Amino acid sequence: MAQNENRLVRRRLVNAYLSSVVSISLVLLLVGVAAMLLVNTRSVSDYFKENVQVAVIMKQEVTDAEARDHKPLIDSMLFVKSSELVTRARGEKEMAEMLGADFLSVFETSPIPVSINVTLDADYVSQDSLKVVENELMKSPLVDEVVYQKSLVDALNANLSRISMVLGVFIALMLFISFVLINNTMRLNVFARRFTVHTMKLVGATRAFIRGPFLVRAAFLGLFSSVIALLMLVGILFFVRSEFSQLFEVFTPGGLLAVMGIVVGSGLAICVASTFFVVNKLVSLGKDELYY
Repeated sequence: MAQNENRLVRRRLVNAYLSSVVSISLVLLLVGVAAMLLVNTRSVSDYFKENVQVAVIMKQEVTDAEARDHKPLIDSMLFVKSSELVTRARGEKEMAEMLGADFLSVFETSPIPVSINVTLDADYVSQDSLKVVENELMKSPLVDEVVYQKSLVDALNANLSRISMVLGVFIALMLFISFVLINNTMRLNVFARRFTVHTMKLVGATRAFIRGPFLVRAAFLGLFSSVIALLMLVGILFFVRSEFSQLFEVFTPGGLLAVMGIVVGSGLAICVASTFFVVNKLVSLGKDELYY
């Protein structure tokens, strides 16, 4: 009879422990997703900004060779991340695909100029900075005009600002919810052993001695749950990589390590801190208060 009761108690403890691991792991997964957004906000913003190109249109009489010789000068400018030469032949081919193969037949000479597509450093993709960029590029006597989509730049910067604000609120909310859920889980786990705490107090155990086993168990629970959460997060990232390979490029190894540190640190800190305060409270309770 006693053995059956012991098995039943042990089974309940195992089920409670597994339930805690699952719930804490899912919450820490939310922390990991929030941390991914937080750590990579700048990288995502830069990714979109650096997809905005500035077209440097050369004068009609400029040849491919002259434009090719001018390209290193553009590449050396502080605000340029990369550039690509669009030859006259390539420009004609692209226009033919858009307007039809015979569109050049109405012209005596090709109206398509040589151009250089410039990708800017993300810090310069704003209206004020683009004016400076345009003035610098126009200093060359080979350049006829500098073209970029002003409305697209304005919309991009405005939307990124809004997205950053929304992400900030979302991340703060996720961290608050995570703390509350994990804290409640740990409170329930410790409260279920309140009579054990009371018994230890009756035999003269100090608060530090009573807290010790609970804190060690909480640290192990937080660490184990963090590892499970990270495994789920890695699985999500592999899915993202297979479906959205270009977006995955913004995730740097340093950022991923920072996210792992945040998840593990959050799991350990919240579990241990919650357990610490709950055990201290239980030690202060009288015998009659343990039943409520």
